[in-house]
Amino acid sequence: MADASESEAFEVDEEFAFLGRTFAEYRRMFDLDVDSLQGRDVLDCPGGPGSFTAVAAEIANSVTAVDPEYGPPASNLEPLCRRSVRENVDQLREKRDLFVWHHYGDVETRGRYQRAAAERFLADYANHPERYRTSALPDLPFADDAFDLTLSANLLFLYDDRLDEGFHHDAMAELTRVTDGEVRVFTLASLDRTRSELVDPVVKRLRADGYGVEFREVPYEFQPGATEMLVVHAG
Repeated sequence: MADASESEAFEVDEEFAFLGRTFAEYRRMFDLDVDSLQGRDVLDCPGGPGSFTAVAAEIANSVTAVDPEYGPPASNLEPLCRRSVRENVDQLREKRDLFVWHHYGDVETRGRYQRAAAERFLADYANHPERYRTSALPDLPFADDAFDLTLSANLLFLYDDRLDEGFHHDAMAELTRVTDGEVRVFTLASLDRTRSELVDPVVKRLRADGYGVEFREVPYEFQPGATEMLVVHAG
């Protein structure tokens, strides 16, 4: 993996940050056409405290989010959401120049996105617990081909300093197992803001296993140059 000085890398003190994105951010990150969600069964893995599931459930046939943090009541997750946003915003203020701001404008606006996502998540999590499953890659509690579309944001490749190549192969095998359609993965850059060195071996394995794989440009950029998602045709 590419070396980066401490000043050039974004740090996550916990093993994985519990941060969510809004539906609008997901649309850009995954180049989603809202109409294409109609009649489809969708998986968000990991879902985090994001609002995608709450909003997409009004459009799609079904939406399921998976995250190892799910399980406790919303009142227990709320302090974790607040702390995660606060810590993320504090670090972004210190390392603002490492990122691209044309989508958000400034750090405070991005923080508002995160808080809005968490608020919508907490309300939906409390009112529709059936949409939120406690689990984690690389073992998911779903039947083969259970979903038409699977989205995976900000886990694979981002944390390549703590999730090794074997984990990535196993995780992608599981995501393709439960999907009869497309698996979309974003971002392909690690915390040091460079393209993860695990992308190429993962893609090579997927192609060897017979899957169609493509890289697709998306209308979203936060890490400089990270404007591609990985699309795996699983079905």
